[in-house]
Amino acid sequence: MNNNSIKEKILIVEDERRIGSLLGCLLENDGFEVLHAANGQEARTCITSHCPDVIVLDLGLPDIDGNELIREVRSWASTPILVVSARSEGKDKIKALELGADDYMTKPFDSDEFVARVHTAIRHARRFSKCTIGFEGKQRIRELEIDYDKHKVYKNGEDCGLSQYEFKIVALLSKYAGKILTYETIIREIWGPNAGSDNRILRVNMANIRRKIEKNPAQPEYIRTEATVGYIMVEE
Repeated sequence: MNNNSIKEKILIVEDERRIGSLLGCLLENDGFEVLHAANGQEARTCITSHCPDVIVLDLGLPDIDGNELIREVRSWASTPILVVSARSEGKDKIKALELGADDYMTKPFDSDEFVARVHTAIRHARRFSKCTIGFEGKQRIRELEIDYDKHKVYKNGEDCGLSQYEFKIVALLSKYAGKILTYETIIREIWGPNAGSDNRILRVNMANIRRKIEKNPAQPEYIRTEATVGYIMVEE
């Protein structure tokens, strides 16, 4: 339950009333203030007039494609956007994430996971608002400690022994913890804009990372794979 005296505002952009009501009830029961928009135009009005803390967005709107709304919002605001859509193909997820969505869930969805991802989006926004996104200092994610100054990752106080490329991947994912990063984004950030789109080298590095930081590399607890899309550092 959200115990803040000032409730965070969540805008649900969904044209199917039944689904919008369900999402709204889940969030209101968890202590959020909920706003509703049934189309793109209503969403634009709500975003500019209410400044929501998180936007929950369906892509299949009656008057505009949700991806266009993502593009518009990202041109002037960093408000976290959680896509909840029936579009389940990898190319749809990649497009939304590349345009600036922070997370992507496919309908049907698990109610508890949905609420958890909204909380993650809010934490992510708070971390950015404190201007601490430079690769300096330390960050703790459960048993992991990422030391950006020493280029080291420790688990329960012990050095995980990551190579420099492995460290860079973990550091990047940790700074965007709770946000899905596409394979293309990670490759571009780590190996540069001319690295191409072959993610084989990324998969090899990820296998090594998981062997070093995960209790069971086959069932990772820290870095989850979003099939055909990318990776996400899981905070909880």
